[in-house]
Amino acid sequence: MIKSLLIANRGEIACRIIRTARAMGIRTVAVYSDADAKALHVRQADEALHIGPSPAIESYLVGEKIIAAAEQTGAEAIHPGYGFLSENAEFAQSVIDAGLVWVGPKPASITAMGLKDAAKKLMDEAGVPVTPGYLGEDQSASVLAEEAAKIGYPVLIKAVAGGGGKGMRLVESEDEFADALQSCQREAASSFGNDHVLIEKYILSPRHIEVQVFGDTHGNVVHLFERDCSLQRRHQKVIEEAPAPGMDEATRETLCAAAVRAAKAVDYVGAGTIEFIADGSEGLRADRIWFMEMNTRLQVEHPVTEEITGVDLVEWQLRVASGEALPLKQEELSIDGWAMEARLYAEDPAAGFLPSVGRLERYAHPQPPIRIETGVEQGDEVSSYYDPMIAKYITHAATRDEAIFKLADYIPFVQIWPVITNSGFLHRLLVDPTFVEGDVTTGFISELPEDAFYGSDPDQSEINLAALNLSIQHGGPIGPFRLNRRPMSRSWMTDRGHLYESNDDPLPSHLDEFTVAVADCDGVYVTTLGRTWRFEPARQYGSGQHSAHDGDILSPMPGKIIAVEVAQGETVNAGQKLLTLEAMKMEHTLTAPFDGVVAELNAEAGGQVQVEALLARIEAGIEEEEG
Repeated sequence: MIKSLLIANRGEIACRIIRTARAMGIRTVAVYSDADAKALHVRQADEALHIGPSPAIESYLVGEKIIAAAEQTGAEAIHPGYGFLSENAEFAQSVIDAGLVWVGPKPASITAMGLKDAAKKLMDEAGVPVTPGYLGEDQSASVLAEEAAKIGYPVLIKAVAGGGGKGMRLVESEDEFADALQSCQREAASSFGNDHVLIEKYILSPRHIEVQVFGDTHGNVVHLFERDCSLQRRHQKVIEEAPAPGMDEATRETLCAAAVRAAKAVDYVGAGTIEFIADGSEGLRADRIWFMEMNTRLQVEHPVTEEITGVDLVEWQLRVASGEALPLKQEELSIDGWAMEARLYAEDPAAGFLPSVGRLERYAHPQPPIRIETGVEQGDEVSSYYDPMIAKYITHAATRDEAIFKLADYIPFVQIWPVITNSGFLHRLLVDPTFVEGDVTTGFISELPEDAFYGSDPDQSEINLAALNLSIQHGGPIGPFRLNRRPMSRSWMTDRGHLYESNDDPLPSHLDEFTVAVADCDGVYVTTLGRTWRFEPARQYGSGQHSAHDGDILSPMPGKIIAVEVAQGETVNAGQKLLTLEAMKMEHTLTAPFDGVVAELNAEAGGQVQVEALLARIEAGIEEEEG
């Protein structure tokens, strides 16, 4: 058995592998970039080594640095995780050549499945059904257009070296083909260094069904049944489940047998996934499911397979890499219940799903707990350098309805602030009648109405609830008052630099079911359907006293100042716009937290700023007493 393991990855991926390795008594080594110096995976590993600057291309994607780190720390094996170098055949071979154990498939298997056109030809020869299309070497525009016409529109143009939705274009008519082809080839050349494409028939009611396979060095290959990953946004998976809804035993047997043939065709060792595209217009049928591609690595969504089979796939990877045979035979594997996984991202659905980065000042989970795979804790940073996924939430139950209910009942109450997440959007998907019925296609999210993308601003009901909680917390009304006058019922509060005012409207009944309020120091966190705000009393309406830092205007993230609306020494009112910051392709308006004077101004249009840089400081004026 492997005694020491270097994980060539970061975040929740590395934390997941460390957990299993530790349970097996294996010493773990983490690697980290500048941005990850204090990351959770670094804290959890037995040893950690710095490998370079924050950009992945200068750290996690430099194979020589990874191998050097393994040699320096005495690691016996390298696990690539998923993403980064996990499907890089050259890196895998370099690990083996360095005398280290590679926890993954043979480099030749990665190469065989790395190009979509070559993989489809290989699968066709192995008797695995493939989508009708053109895989030819002639890449001239005229031939490609002619083949597309033969296949019949609509068609998909796909980069042969593509992945993650890049280098892919849907073409619905002959008039669109030439422009789509050029666009696809440009993106393919830029992203993968290869502009060759294939053309395949576009399935009108597509479902994404994939089969988990596993092989060892003794010639054994098994499948661990299927997953349904049809709920996608721009070809990126959002919610996954196992098994696939609507899958009958005969279709499952045919599909999984084809997946095993596919793995055997490339002499596969380790964990892999055979991805299929299904025409769901008449339900799942064996004659309407075709091979799409193979992922020669562990998948992000592997926990749902683990939950229904009771297998630890990372443990299997480590045992197989150590030369052991698969722990179970095919007849010993079975499906137990249903599992569901949702990916929580630091992104704002109301702003086109732009990433939201920064420090997790608040990151709390409801009780009782469910399975959570994460690479961050409260106080950690969500970096702009890497994928913005915060966590994966996984439920397991006897039935699909129960698994959905458990997940839908958990995610809305995860509290994260000030980073914005897609948790409200996930809840919206989980309770959608079409999804609950198990009848979604890969185009489902793109067809949703605008109200599926919850905004980031609080409703009046959340504001009123915050005011009520702050009033209780502070022992009475926190609204505006003057000496010798009865306090008014209104309250002024701030969140993310914005000023909010409560009113006397009654709290709506939906708050009882979907809302949680938690007091913290002198503020209160209010979460409704996954959206969280932290409200504090806007102190300028109280005693007129302010702490030394109340008026500090800090940059919420690295970015560029695109507008400055005030000058130093200028008098400003609460809520008045001070400046605008552009970060992560989104504009952020910073406002005055109270009435006062701009005592300090450190921002100018066009200037670049770092996170938490002091951009301005507002000092309160002396409040006049009424006579």
